[in-house]
Amino acid sequence: MQSFRTEIENPIVEKDIIELANKIELFHNGKIDEEKFRSLRLARGVYGQRQEGVQMIRIKLPYGKVMSNQLRRISEVSDEYSRGRLHITTRQDIQIHHVDLNRTPELWAELERDDVTLREACGNVVRNVTASETAGIDINEPFDVSPYADALYKFFLRNPICQEMGRKFKVSFSSTDEDTGLSYLHDLGFIAKIENGVRGFKVMAAGGLGSQPRHAETLYEFLPSDKIIPVMEGVLRVFDRYGERKSRAKARMKFLLKDIGLEAFKDLIEQEQNAIELKTVAIDADAYVASTPVSVETPNTEIKDQEAFDLWKSTNLIPQKQDGFVAIGIKVLLGDFYTDKARLLADLVDKYAAGEIRLTLRQNIVIPFVKKELVPFFYQELEKLGFVEAGYNKAVDITACPGTDTCNLGIASSTGISVELEKVIKAEYPQYLKNEDLIIKISGCMNACGQHNMANIGFQGMTVRTPEKLVAPALQVLLGGGNLGNGNGAFADKVVKVPSKRAPEALRRVLDDFEANANGKQFVDYYKEKGEKYFYNFLSDLQDVTNLTQDDFIDWGEEEKYVKEIGIGECAGVVIDLIATLFLESDEKIDNAKEAFENKVYSGAIYYAYQSMVNSAKASLLAENKKTNTHANIISQFDELFVETGGIDLGSSFADIIYQIKEFAPKEEFASSYIKAAEQFLKAVRDYRESQVEVKI
Repeated sequence: MQSFRTEIENPIVEKDIIELANKIELFHNGKIDEEKFRSLRLARGVYGQRQEGVQMIRIKLPYGKVMSNQLRRISEVSDEYSRGRLHITTRQDIQIHHVDLNRTPELWAELERDDVTLREACGNVVRNVTASETAGIDINEPFDVSPYADALYKFFLRNPICQEMGRKFKVSFSSTDEDTGLSYLHDLGFIAKIENGVRGFKVMAAGGLGSQPRHAETLYEFLPSDKIIPVMEGVLRVFDRYGERKSRAKARMKFLLKDIGLEAFKDLIEQEQNAIELKTVAIDADAYVASTPVSVETPNTEIKDQEAFDLWKSTNLIPQKQDGFVAIGIKVLLGDFYTDKARLLADLVDKYAAGEIRLTLRQNIVIPFVKKELVPFFYQELEKLGFVEAGYNKAVDITACPGTDTCNLGIASSTGISVELEKVIKAEYPQYLKNEDLIIKISGCMNACGQHNMANIGFQGMTVRTPEKLVAPALQVLLGGGNLGNGNGAFADKVVKVPSKRAPEALRRVLDDFEANANGKQFVDYYKEKGEKYFYNFLSDLQDVTNLTQDDFIDWGEEEKYVKEIGIGECAGVVIDLIATLFLESDEKIDNAKEAFENKVYSGAIYYAYQSMVNSAKASLLAENKKTNTHANIISQFDELFVETGGIDLGSSFADIIYQIKEFAPKEEFASSYIKAAEQFLKAVRDYRESQVEVKI
């Protein structure tokens, strides 16, 4: 541990990394339950991989902004601890694979030397805050959302209210009404607005993808920017207390809002306001440090293929609101690129742009602040890196998750079919190279990491079984999804399921019909006009599994016969808590509360004490084989089972004690008394537990 301890200047980060190292050691020594350890490492960006003995590391990069020094640091880490490959995700993160668990603390320490974190990149926490990749340069934006995304990310990082929720929580910011941040499928989505000269946001709440996609509801038509952090704190507190915890399939916020309704949800948020210390949080956008473009002379440039250059310019240049500049879009196949290219790219933007890149929701790269006269030079240099493929964000630019390459949950190959479908479009539909109205996305399973169910044309990994009980890889074909703007969207319909090797033919039939019958309509409107049955009729014969060939049993990009292998999914941090572990956690949270109190962070101290009491109550209920699916349920059940029966004497109901968190402002006096209440409660339930164990013995 000492090797990295002295190199980290931030004591909070140092404590984080040392804690991870210590927990790894305790896990190896059998002192921490495997499922509990999984929860801990996930919240620190360490994710189990399909291959045994190695981990995927997710690097958290708020709103996709990466400075050149950070890109170099990530490259060094990938070379040292992994295999030199970087993977851009659909949430603007970077992932590296095949990392030894024991080396993750030192890996993290290396990243932090350039202010890059793993903290809360996975697990039941607030995930990476995403945003429009053109934030700050978009010609249509009312203002730059970057400072607001940055402030929100920093406020909730390590915040005790969102460290152990029932499921993950996703947030996005959109620069314009085009809603390129996809607010309608997030737990909270913010769309930039200005009303009466005041900056603010339209706020969408409780959207999501997965096996049951749900369109977000409008929480506020307009919310001033100084209210976004207090409102999100209220939302998180409500989600933490009332969100499902037992059934993973129902634990996202979309299910909570569906169950209780929007008005009841708003009422609960309002009830939390007493507990929120800061009623407004003014965000100083002017203090945000934006990248500054360099001043440099134009180098001599020779374009060898003018036709290719002109095509690239027509598809890969992005207008920029700053005079004299454009942004360059780089199409990154499957979001994968290597560290040798990353370093050269970092050098290029350092010397000739603004020293930064942006990672996009479609797994691509944007270089902002390129002088218009430098465009030919950038093309020349990017060509050397293999980064000038035309079709950035166009129909040929297919999004796909890693699927069966590395993911535990992958059912069928999403990367292999993605490559094949791009070949089909390039060879047979060259006109789609410039089409930005047609979006194709692929996921390896129902969890929708590839966002297949919001695409115009989507594919989801599945299997089919022949009459002889043989299993072959398959793809569900989904049609008709799309982003409609300003918080509105359509989710795709499941039309047919076809063996994977027939997916190219399914795509051909859909595109041929679109070409012949759309009459200029966008795909969403064309699909809506024709209807699901129309498409089913001309695709249904592809479902027939009575005539499969040997080739149909081999997935795209593979050579061996397909075998369905699904591991334990870690997307949501599945946790099976042991009673003893929960009591130990309660102790730790009281220690955290006291530390926060000493630092005068009274709101944090109070929430740690609240978590300690919930943990202690949960341990007691698990000992009696009772359900513990929500915090609210835990509290009410504890009263029914232990307090009202006289088993544990608290002097009042447990609800009266713990729900003081909603009634009192987070001041010093209340924080002190609430921590004492948590200590007394833990002692009471421990004493009861020990007495029951003695009786049973």
